Amino acid sequence: MTETIKELESITIRFAGDSGDGIQVAGTQFTNTSAIFGNDISTFPNFPAEIRAPAGSLAGVSGFQINFSSRDVHTPGDSPQVLIAMNPAALKSNISDLEVGGVAIVNTDNFKAQNLKKAQYESNPLEDGSLQKYQVFEVPITTLNREALKEIEGLTTKNIDRCQNFFALGLTFWIYDRPLEHTNSWIENKFANKPEVIAANKKALEMGYYFGENTETFQIRYRVKPSKQTPGIYRKITGNEALAMGLVTAAQLAGKPLFYGSYPITPASDILHYLAAMRHFDVRTFQAEDEIAAIGSSIGAAFGGAFAVTGTSGPGVCLKGEAMGLALVLEIPLVIIDVQRGGPSTGLPTKTEQSDLLMAMYGRNGESPIPIIAPSTPSDCFNCAIEAFRWAVYTNGPVILLSDGYLANSSEPWKIPDPSTLPKIEVTHPQPTENFLPYERDPVTLARPWAIPGTPKLEHRLGGLAKQPGTGNVSYDPDDNQQMVNDRAEKTNRLTQIIPDLKVNGPQSGKLLVIGWGGTYGAIHSAVVQAQEQGKQVSSIHLRHLFPFPKNLGDVIGNFEQILVPELNMGQLLVLLRLHFKADFVSYPKVQGQPFKIQEIFDRIVEII
Repeated sequence: MTETIKELESITIRFAGDSGDGIQVAGTQFTNTSAIFGNDISTFPNFPAEIRAPAGSLAGVSGFQINFSSRDVHTPGDSPQVLIAMNPAALKSNISDLEVGGVAIVNTDNFKAQNLKKAQYESNPLEDGSLQKYQVFEVPITTLNREALKEIEGLTTKNIDRCQNFFALGLTFWIYDRPLEHTNSWIENKFANKPEVIAANKKALEMGYYFGENTETFQIRYRVKPSKQTPGIYRKITGNEALAMGLVTAAQLAGKPLFYGSYPITPASDILHYLAAMRHFDVRTFQAEDEIAAIGSSIGAAFGGAFAVTGTSGPGVCLKGEAMGLALVLEIPLVIIDVQRGGPSTGLPTKTEQSDLLMAMYGRNGESPIPIIAPSTPSDCFNCAIEAFRWAVYTNGPVILLSDGYLANSSEPWKIPDPSTLPKIEVTHPQPTENFLPYERDPVTLARPWAIPGTPKLEHRLGGLAKQPGTGNVSYDPDDNQQMVNDRAEKTNRLTQIIPDLKVNGPQSGKLLVIGWGGTYGAIHSAVVQAQEQGKQVSSIHLRHLFPFPKNLGDVIGNFEQILVPELNMGQLLVLLRLHFKADFVSYPKVQGQPFKIQEIFDRIVEII
């Protein structure tokens, strides 16, 4: 056999199979190995909302896409060049995304009449010629895996079949020149008390690798060299992991305990999981009985002097609305994380969307302005978590952090910062005084003092009723209410004093400016750079600070003839931009539960220009 190794700049692979096939594990292990190897990576896990959809059905297909490269990448790739399909449903659900001429590796053992019927195939696609435009490699993964593991004692057939994801992973490692050592170490740690499971998974991984090496099925291997990274210590990180680390870091920078009150909800639940393991950093986590209790407990923790956070997704934000208004009226520092998902109602629990922006702006009764910040990449979630707490301390009030399902579950390499370089978060509490006024305002920020209960001479009352300025006493006086409403609005607006000016990617003026926010950054940035390389007059900005806007946003918008606004909603940022600025705005909405592709935005740029 003559082996050819072809070097490529980047490759996009998608693993797909039934929800019980261990697809997310296989994808994560390929990601971790590629990250350790030194590639730049971007991933996109895609799984069903059902806890366990019927085996072999289209509804039960789980997928994991990874783009690994020798250069910087900002998205998990528009379309995979390689598809590993463990059953007919996986093939049916994903084959249309595969590039023409791309590689499809299929587990032929599962292409039986019953499974074909579940996947709504009228004939076997491996035999009817419907896959002619792809390179199809038929591998009996189930049979080969069972044969390899048959001599390991203590395993049932069901146990053995659970290892076939590692057989497929081992084969993929061989084709793309990845080492096995990291995954073998992971298996040993994961199943430390189950020696037969360790043996089975390691052997399945190795047998998949050796199958690629010792047969003539695959005569071309591919190699992607490490990318050039700034020297430092890196790790793979998801958006939810980064949020958890950022919250803990913020509390440490302020010398405060961290309290996280939450009710489990997809895709925010992992934040609670990660924080629960960080008790040694003075972290207290509380799994509440419902969303209202979750934010109520966090308000109580903030009143008691802790750095307090509550997190949720989708419908959970609706349930927290009243208590968010209470936190605003009390004027205590609180971070509210909303990991957005497809809606309305229960909607698309495991799919991404950006459709909570207007709710974050206006989804409470009364005049209740709450600052809004939104990360743009998984690792940026770390920075935004810290900044959200800086804002909460600056205003002594609640702050909303808008992440989304794409950022939450996607991953990328993150250069771990030197903790000594992170500026402290200065928190001051009032000293005992004879004439303490709980709503006396700082002349610069308009924040009221954050008095810790139990401090002598700082006794005061808090509540949700309208208040008298200064004293905080209940007041129904019209002028008192007007002043308190004005002060809370102005307090939020004064955040522009610490929000940095926007930086434009590309020329400072021209024909077209693309404005994005949140998880659309990667697709927008890549599309704009691609258009610029082809001589198109286009620039972009990405908004992290959604309320209030950066103070130079109007000047930037005024320098361009047209403004394109791609969003994973029906145009919510567009509504806010039109409220504040006069320009030729062009909306580009998408609500399919999927992130933007680079090509989609590039084509729209070309069309407009």
